[in-house]
Amino acid sequence: MGSGETSPTMVEIHRAAARTLRPGARAVLLDTPYAFQENSADISARACRYFARSVGLDVEVAPGITGADWVFSGPGSPTYALDRWAGSGVAGDLRARVRAREGVTVLASAAACTAGLATVPVYEIYKVGAEPHWREGIDLLEPLGLQAVLIPHFDNAEGGTHDTRYCYLGERRLSRMERELPPGTAVLGIDEHTALVIDLETESVRVAGRGGLTVRRPGSATVLPAGARTDLAELRRLAEGAVAGTPAPPPPALEDAPAEVTLEETIRSCEELFKAAAAKPDMVAAAQTVLDLEAELVKWAADTEEDAGGVDQARELMRLLIARLGELASTASQRSQSLDVLVEPLLTLRAELRARGGYEIADALRTAMLAGGVAVEDTPAGPRWTPAT
Repeated sequence: MGSGETSPTMVEIHRAAARTLRPGARAVLLDTPYAFQENSADISARACRYFARSVGLDVEVAPGITGADWVFSGPGSPTYALDRWAGSGVAGDLRARVRAREGVTVLASAAACTAGLATVPVYEIYKVGAEPHWREGIDLLEPLGLQAVLIPHFDNAEGGTHDTRYCYLGERRLSRMERELPPGTAVLGIDEHTALVIDLETESVRVAGRGGLTVRRPGSATVLPAGARTDLAELRRLAEGAVAGTPAPPPPALEDAPAEVTLEETIRSCEELFKAAAAKPDMVAAAQTVLDLEAELVKWAADTEEDAGGVDQARELMRLLIARLGELASTASQRSQSLDVLVEPLLTLRAELRARGGYEIADALRTAMLAGGVAVEDTPAGPRWTPAT
């Protein structure tokens, strides 16, 4: 998985993998890539809740994978994971389970970086400033007949004014690093919120999620888009490069799959919908937009990729929209003697927030309403409002 491994965008992919497991299967989360972080226990707890609630898997955090039917590892530092997996024997265990075509193995983000014959030391290069270089990977692709490195976050665009594609390397650094790879090595690039799914029994291959899989070799790149279905033989052919005079096979089949919406897209949509509602003004629609945004925050609460900052951005927007509701209340109170049409949707919004446990946001809404000229008092019979004096 290129990213989003514990977000709503990947739920159906996880569920499809879980359906292949036997009843009572043992599911293990390897926390190694982020084990050095002070909040590692919180990241693990959120991931376990995600798999329990969204996927139906009871997952345990364990240092090893012996006897595991399903193994998952995700965000953090690829090199930290490599050093500890090599010393503990986990690297060999991962290779053995792929070679034996046993169980389900899910590697995402930092853990996915380690799956090829070489690994991008992303922390050292992008955050510390080390010269571009490779680290030896655990090479789970070798048992599949692939001589390749795997790069997640392939279409990352967080940099804005600078190139952060290819797991924050950018074109200049990746091009330099590719020249240092053994001859014949391909780059497999997995876009964010995207998964490369390989069935180890049938050797079928599919690209699922939002983006695509890029098979990149010196001077060429082939993109298998979301929904593409092919097999390992064709993936090997692409990784090895087309042989002159060899006719190309038919393009991979595409499946019809709805594109999942990312949190960033939801934020932009809610902002536009709120602006449109405020311009009318339509307080019911404006309040519903805030509720929709809060519901998305609940859905994305388990996302363990904190660097993306999407949840924080959504919270900031929700506070801004609530303040804007207060401004609309002030404008409406100056134009009308009756505030019922304005206040009732806001009280409904506040009640739903409280019912979901969003007391902090509900209190912020009451403060915004007070600033707009409406005082709300909670009574045993329910909330009561009066024009503020």
